[in-house]
Amino acid sequence: MTALFARSLYALLIIGGCIAAYFAVRSYVLWRAGRQSGSLGGLLPGIPGVVLFTTPDCAACKAVQKPVLAELKSRLAARVQIIEIDATVRPDLARTWSVLSVPTTFVLDSEGRPVHVNHGVASVRKLLDQLRLKA
Repeated sequence: MTALFARSLYALLIIGGCIAAYFAVRSYVLWRAGRQSGSLGGLLPGIPGVVLFTTPDCAACKAVQKPVLAELKSRLAARVQIIEIDATVRPDLARTWSVLSVPTTFVLDSEGRPVHVNHGVASVRKLLDQLRLKA
């Protein structure tokens, strides 16, 4: 019984460590991106935004993420700005924003600071929740 308890405790510690590592890496990515947010250019002050990192051959970007962002834009109109960055054209920007896969979206607050990062496809509901805006 104590061996089972010890193994369960080890498993919980490993899971807890992985979760803590995930949040630490996520915080680091947001901090690093925040230091580079001025490098985007074209940001409108006072308007939150979504930055999409994509590539021309990204099937998920074309089939899912871009339509999601189009729907988000149609729902929110001038209350959100969408910035699309081709990671093959701007690999330096993708590297400084710690983009390892596409699609990757960053949600920016109204001051242009990254507050959320989504690796993979993000739904309209998720982006609305992260933007804290009502459609």
